[in-house]
Amino acid sequence: MSIRVTVTGLTIDPATNSPIMILKEEEGDQTLPIWIGLLEATAIASELEQVKFSRPMTHDLLHNVIETFGGSVEMVEICDLKDNTFFATVYALCNSKKFQIDARPSDAIALALRTKSPIFVHEKVFEKSAHMDMRGKEAVKTDDAKKWTEVLENLRPEDFGKYKM
Repeated sequence: MSIRVTVTGLTIDPATNSPIMILKEEEGDQTLPIWIGLLEATAIASELEQVKFSRPMTHDLLHNVIETFGGSVEMVEICDLKDNTFFATVYALCNSKKFQIDARPSDAIALALRTKSPIFVHEKVFEKSAHMDMRGKEAVKTDDAKKWTEVLENLRPEDFGKYKM
């Protein structure tokens, strides 16, 4: 089963200076942090802040191509977490034919924001992420991992600042 989420913001990991995209379930308190690249964070931030560029960015181009061919993005889903890597699927429709397209979560969400498509996270991803050690190993036996899990579970959307370009 999948849970509908929204992008509540972007922040920076102080230890690595890497952007983190924060997803929060719409009708609950679960949050999902996903570490992403700087370019992907810029693509997401520009859409969240409604910044328009004179020429299309890559995700705008993809949106334009899909629409030009009569297609639409039905939804995106963060569908799995394996070896500390998140996986996503873009569900598209074109000429009455359904497509499932493998994507990085950051790209799928940047596209979903542009197409105003719903974003979902499969419940197994929430479960797996709760056991993910922030140092890159899946194990919650350490005190450090338990501390990070507790910190993340208690975060509220207003605790996050927006990533600024």
